[in-house]
Amino acid sequence: MQNKATVIACVNQKGGTGKTCTAENLGIGMVQEGKKVLLVDMDPQASLTISLGYPRPDDLPVTVSDQMAKVMQDMPVPLKEGILTHEEGVDLMPASIALSGLEVSLVNAMSRESILKQYLEPLEYDFIILDCMPSLGMLTVNALAAADQLVVPVQAQYLSAKGLEQLLQTVNKVKRQINPKLRVEGILLTMVDSRTNNAKEIASLIREAYGSKLKVFDVEIPRSVRAAEISAEGKSIFAHDPGGKVADAYRKLSKEVIHDAEKRRKHQLEQLR
Repeated sequence: MQNKATVIACVNQKGGTGKTCTAENLGIGMVQEGKKVLLVDMDPQASLTISLGYPRPDDLPVTVSDQMAKVMQDMPVPLKEGILTHEEGVDLMPASIALSGLEVSLVNAMSRESILKQYLEPLEYDFIILDCMPSLGMLTVNALAAADQLVVPVQAQYLSAKGLEQLLQTVNKVKRQINPKLRVEGILLTMVDSRTNNAKEIASLIREAYGSKLKVFDVEIPRSVRAAEISAEGKSIFAHDPGGKVADAYRKLSKEVIHDAEKRRKHQLEQLR
């Protein structure tokens, strides 16, 4: 258990909430804290792969769909095969459009919810971060089945907050039926424009509605033009704008998530003794 990676899924079935930006910058923020981190792109649109500097993901020789297909066919999966190393120290298992074809074939697979989990289990990292697609389909269920905890990015807007309910129902269902150890690490407010009253109202609404049952991170990711620029550059916010508000927010988030995971692991180890 001591060597097992903590698997974190960035998940929300609504698009445009900052999942990819959060997965990338949380992962690189953890690397800066001395952790060994793998990012796994679980979206056929391959936004994470593209934003880490691979603009043509369909040309990559090995992607996550190849590795999951091997697991489904009971073929051996070489540990490091297909894993790319980014200049900022984080590893990436990329995605391509082939992932959408794999989702269709998952429907008829044996142990279909645990294919991703079987692929990830032998990998040796401190943290594995999954960037999920904006849907609650079979790929996202695989991510929920493989994850220890979830970070749920939510835009400080009314419709974005409304979709949380459906996501939490799915999480509870997966927890009951497939992965009893799954927990929501926290709801992360993203693209917060602190100058508008609307954003402040939605932020306090989310804290009131969910704060008693779930953790809502104190740190909020501010809206920033700089953050929007990074996907075209293949760099994290730390390389693009290290002194900015967004980099500072992701730095705090990375430290908090590491601290909570280590505290939980220590507690689990004590229980095993």
